[in-house]
Amino acid sequence: MPRRLADGRLVVASHNAGKIREISELLAPWPIEIASAGDLGLPEPEETGDSFAANAHLKAAAAADVSGRPALADDSGLAVEALGGAPGIRSARWAGPERDFAAAMARVHEAMGSAPNRQAQFVCALALAWPDGHAEIFEGSVSGSIVWPPRGTRGFGYDPIFVAAGDAATFGEIAPADKHSRSHRADAFRQLVAACLPPVP
Repeated sequence: MPRRLADGRLVVASHNAGKIREISELLAPWPIEIASAGDLGLPEPEETGDSFAANAHLKAAAAADVSGRPALADDSGLAVEALGGAPGIRSARWAGPERDFAAAMARVHEAMGSAPNRQAQFVCALALAWPDGHAEIFEGSVSGSIVWPPRGTRGFGYDPIFVAAGDAATFGEIAPADKHSRSHRADAFRQLVAACLPPVP
């Protein structure tokens, strides 16, 4: 049986403001006191895993161990079919040390060139870890396609060049509530809620 989150405090093991905002909004219905890794001065561990799940786990476990609280970490990225699944787990690294996602999106566009296959997936792994070493991991995804030029200023990361299947607007154009209802992170979060969170009061 999955372990339930009984503690009313949770560390969001991220220094990415966009991810922290989205995760905090998803957790808003629950009476959980949220602190980010940045709030607590926690370091960012090196992402040495070979999958989204492995990287999410190592980030959550490190934060839980240092903070003494349950910690939730996200590892997510864009997987483009024409690029063999790249940038994949290296999605953040394509943005460089300055986290310049305008440059990262341009790099994706340039690497794809005139490839007729524009299909892509956003993938998200969420890891919930406890200080005793226990962890629960959930993976979600959403399929869609790459567009150019980027459209919209909402969201973050690669959102302005990704259109989910069946939509016309990019993740950078749609309202946050719409994204929360069908994104890769929302898919993983629904699984986490069912397994680990109590009913909304």
